[in-house]
Amino acid sequence: MTDRRRINGPSGGSSAPIYSKYIQKDAASQTERPSRIRQPNVLRKMFLKTGVTPSASGSAYLELEASKAPNSRAPGLASLSTSGLKLTCTVHGPRPLPKNAPFSPHIILSTHVKYAPFATRKRRGYLRDSSERDLGVHLETALRGVIIGDRWPKSGVEVIITILEGEEDQWWGDDRGGSITAGDWGMMSVLSGCITVASAAIADAGIDCVDVVSGGVAAVVKSSQGKQSTLVLDPVPSEHQEILAACIVAYLPARDEITDLWVKGDIGHGDRSTNTAQSASYEELADNAVQAALGSHRVLVAALKETANMKLERQ
Repeated sequence: MTDRRRINGPSGGSSAPIYSKYIQKDAASQTERPSRIRQPNVLRKMFLKTGVTPSASGSAYLELEASKAPNSRAPGLASLSTSGLKLTCTVHGPRPLPKNAPFSPHIILSTHVKYAPFATRKRRGYLRDSSERDLGVHLETALRGVIIGDRWPKSGVEVIITILEGEEDQWWGDDRGGSITAGDWGMMSVLSGCITVASAAIADAGIDCVDVVSGGVAAVVKSSQGKQSTLVLDPVPSEHQEILAACIVAYLPARDEITDLWVKGDIGHGDRSTNTAQSASYEELADNAVQAALGSHRVLVAALKETANMKLERQ
C-alpha cells in the first residue's frame, strides 16, 4: 500500500535547470573536471560556528568551500563542478535515563548521522542506510574517548548530525562518461567534518572533555597526466582522477592521542621497472592526516574562543 501523505522524489540523480549568462550554448564545453589549485599540504577554507540551534543543549554548523572548474568565472555555479560540505550538529543532554534503565556508572553516548534527501546528486532515502550507520559508529568511537563520562552516572547524551551537503565520491562527469571509480571516498571527508562539528557542539553544550577532538583526512592520489602518485591533505574526490588510499583520524592535540583511525585503499609497492613505485607508506599517510587534523583544530579553537567571548560580553 502506497503512502498517500508523502510525495517521494525521484530515486536517481536529478539536476534542476539553471538559467545564467555564464552558461555557454555548447554543452561539451561545460564538461570540465575541477582541478586542485591548492598546494598538497594546504586545507580548504573552513567556516565553523556554534550556538546555531537555541533549543538544543549545544549546536554547531560547519561548512567547507566548494571547488570549481579552473576556467569557471561564475561564483554561483560551484554545483556544476563539485559539491562542498555542510554539516549541522545538535547535542541533547546530559539528561537522566529512564527509571527502568539499568544503572550505568558513566554517561551513555548515542550518535545519529543522517544525510538529507537533497545532500548528494543521488537522492537519499528517509531511513538510514549502511553507510550512515557506519558513520555513526565511527563518530561514537571518536567521541567516546573524549567525554569524561564518570561525571554523569545514569545519564545519556545524544549527538545528532544532519548532512545538508555531502562530499561526492567522484566527479559527476565520470558517471556520464562511463568511467566509474569504485570506493566511497566522499565518506572520509564527511566523517572528518562530523568529528570536528560534533566536538564543537559538545563543547558548546558544556560537557566536560579531556580535550577537543578534530578530524583530518589525507590521501594518496594519482594524476591523469603521469603515473606518479602524490600525498595530499584534505582531498576532494572530484578533483582527482584516481584515489589510491585515504586515511582519516580523530586527533587530540593536547594529549597527542588518536581516538579513531580509518584507512581505506591499498598503497602497494608498485612496479619499480616502470617507475610507478609508491613513495608513501601507511605511517606517512596517518602522519599527514594528523597534520590535517591540526589545521581543523586551529579553526575549532578559534570558533570556541569567539563563542566564549560573546557569552562573557552578555554577562
